[in-house]
Amino acid sequence: MIRIAVAVLTLMWACAASAASCEDTRYKGVRYTVCTVDAGRETLRLFLDGPDGTPMGDFRVVDEVLEPEGLRLDFAMNAGMYHADRAPVGHYVENGAEQRGVIRGASPGNFGLVPNGVFCIGAGRADVIETEAFLRRAPTCTHATQSGPMLVIDGALHPRFLPDGTSRYVRNGVGTSSDGQRVVFAISNSSVNFHDFGTFFRDVLKTPNALYFDGNVSRLHAPELGRSDLGRRMGPIVGTVVSRY
Repeated sequence: MIRIAVAVLTLMWACAASAASCEDTRYKGVRYTVCTVDAGRETLRLFLDGPDGTPMGDFRVVDEVLEPEGLRLDFAMNAGMYHADRAPVGHYVENGAEQRGVIRGASPGNFGLVPNGVFCIGAGRADVIETEAFLRRAPTCTHATQSGPMLVIDGALHPRFLPDGTSRYVRNGVGTSSDGQRVVFAISNSSVNFHDFGTFFRDVLKTPNALYFDGNVSRLHAPELGRSDLGRRMGPIVGTVVSRY
């Protein structure tokens, strides 16, 4: 009986230790919600299509799909731009299977505001990598999503960002540490321009590489904060999973 109790406590501790940590903070008068993931200890995944082959598009649906596996969605947010049918605009890999190749070069819209980049989840680490560097390095990604623009590239702000930029939206993105262990997701809770969003990742979150996911449609699932945003259905979703029991 003692052994069983110890085993249960150990499982409970492991599940608690594997959860993402989310908190609210402020920068330049804007409130942000920041969720930090330890890529070496936590299970970080991308989600797109459900069992019926159509995009799930909703945090609740992802959690329902995970339930038969004995898992639940811990933290999550939308993870990159998508077309009207919710298919990814850029490179997308899920569970080791590539669904869309890398898109190179400039194009209209934020995605094509180069340099853009790829968020790559590998074995025990996760990295934001500028697209051309990603093609040169060819890392093995169990999950990957391409988006743009890059917010921070090797410690430098994207060259097109202006301090007085007038394009302001609720925005979300991801940054990673140089060793690929600390993954920081952030969403602004009011409108912000690219310059301030980028400097938030560079100067406050201290991530040498950071990638913009989207704006206006940005959504967050953070149950520990009592938050799971509603709205129109999404394309790719990134999140951590933990044991349901």
